[in-house]
Amino acid sequence: MLQRYARTHIEQALERQAAIAIIGPRQAGKTTLALEIAKNRPSIYLDLESMADREKLAEPVLYLNQHVDKLVILDEIHRTPALFESLRGIIDEGRRQGKRTGRFLILGSASIDLLRQSGETLAGRIEYIDLGPLSITEISPNEIGKLWLRGGFPDSFLAKKDEDSFLLRQSFIRTYLEREVPMFGPRIPAETLERLWTMLAHNQAGLLNASRLASGLSVSAPTVTSYIDLLVDLLLVRRLPPYHANVGKRLVKAPKTYIRDSGLVHALLGIENNEELLGHPVVGASWEGFIIESLLAVAPPRTRASFYRTARGAEIDLLLEMGDRHGTWAIEIKRSSVPKIERGFHTALDDIQPTKAFLAYSGTERFIKGNTVEAIGVHELVKELGGLSE
Repeated sequence: MLQRYARTHIEQALERQAAIAIIGPRQAGKTTLALEIAKNRPSIYLDLESMADREKLAEPVLYLNQHVDKLVILDEIHRTPALFESLRGIIDEGRRQGKRTGRFLILGSASIDLLRQSGETLAGRIEYIDLGPLSITEISPNEIGKLWLRGGFPDSFLAKKDEDSFLLRQSFIRTYLEREVPMFGPRIPAETLERLWTMLAHNQAGLLNASRLASGLSVSAPTVTSYIDLLVDLLLVRRLPPYHANVGKRLVKAPKTYIRDSGLVHALLGIENNEELLGHPVVGASWEGFIIESLLAVAPPRTRASFYRTARGAEIDLLLEMGDRHGTWAIEIKRSSVPKIERGFHTALDDIQPTKAFLAYSGTERFIKGNTVEAIGVHELVKELGGLSE
């Protein structure tokens, strides 16, 4: 059984709040984790994609009041958005009876409907916890290469062979195009969205140019932006914003885009094995996105993530602003086992003056490189960042 980093945070949240929503893409392991947590307490599981379970909730107050002493797991909550209004009354009544915490564990495959529906009706009664695909902290250090190639969706990562993993990811992509996207957003031709998704894979870690993408798809730039908005809401694409500060320099203003799971990047580009990956032009950008996702998966709550780039070439791959307690970390990401600091990184450090500066690389030795930059293996850096939340 894989040990998920979010488990402790979910169990702690259940001790302080009535409803906890676990948000993550389909097949990231939300249901498996919820059922593992449920083993330690009286519970009931309802899959709202099942007609039988939806019928049980035809009269939700009557049904759920029979299980007031249990943790109720509601999977695929977007299937019954009207349920949120009933949950509000049930939670408020429970509070009056002294049952204030650990009532509901709500699972959703996207942020869109959950945030919109529950933001008003369950304000002050719900806490959100992200559960993405597997990250570096959830595997052994000698499996980092495997995780990078296959991505972090558990079935893909645990497949017996690279070929099986690749086929699973291709099936996942088809499922999203044909089933998930029509459920959550406007009707978009599957072929168009697949082409956009593939174009974003080719442009992994690149600046977003909606007009160029629109030209390739024969649609308008606003239409492309709306399509990307949907992929972001489905937790499949990340838009990393540029750093904004008055540093007296001409800063890049466009965001960078990343397909959040490296395995999906590779499946979209037809990369099946490690040899094909290492020979592909996307290799460096894929590694950068992979490390950024692993870092953001463990970053302290309310961390502001961005990148820094000026018109003259000063650049920082990832800036993490973590408030007065932890300050600002500047991170440069290199796949090489013998890392080299570019002049642009030094220039950017002079501009930003971060609290700490790291050169994350694929080796294991930790050492000072230059006067202010610390070279550190990616596994150790992810572990150190995650330790700030403990």
